[in-house]
Amino acid sequence: MSGKMCSSNSVIQAQKLVDQLRVEASTERIKISLTAVDLVRYCQEHRRQDPLLTGIAASSNPFKDKKSCVLL
Repeated sequence: MSGKMCSSNSVIQAQKLVDQLRVEASTERIKISLTAVDLVRYCQEHRRQDPLLTGIAASSNPFKDKKSCVLL
């Protein structure tokens, strides 16, 4: 009986794989040359709001240590 369970599990796994491959195959593809132009344009338009480029003010940074540590 365990042989039938293994067989049915592998069939279920194969069906899930086929379903995933169908989803991936139906995904619309866009050429990288077009996408790269859009990405560069988006980055240029939003660079002033990008905290990785402009930094975060110390007063509004929730991750900045409140106290400084002094080593003696």
